[in-house]
Amino acid sequence: MQIELTNKEFRRLLDLVYIGNWVLNSSRGDDRIADYDQVESKLFKLCRGTGMDSLVEVWRGIPVPSQAFVDGGIQEAIVDYEDSVFYDILAEELARRDMGYPDITQENYDELNERMEKYLAEFDLNGADRLVLDADS
Repeated sequence: MQIELTNKEFRRLLDLVYIGNWVLNSSRGDDRIADYDQVESKLFKLCRGTGMDSLVEVWRGIPVPSQAFVDGGIQEAIVDYEDSVFYDILAEELARRDMGYPDITQENYDELNERMEKYLAEFDLNGADRLVLDADS
């Protein structure tokens, strides 16, 4: 198989592959899905000789995204995504808790969304700073 990409498209593909592998493998510890690591390695190896040498380094004989790549903004994009997902999930869980954890139906869907929007507005203004947990109960 051959795919023709401009350098800009290839650079974007590297971002997508890195982000995808991060999502799939970053929380797996030693139980990583090796197939995704191998694809990532294969693509980053192609950086050599394309003017993108700084995006790849070799670790234990395997081409991996370089520290320069990771520090170049991709990790910030992942953190922004993780923050967004965290607050979305938290808002939904709090809204469902407030409603008594019902099954979501057409009848209560609007109420769930209204409650979630209130929580999301709070998180937009204050993050988690005003969350209070009663650890004694």
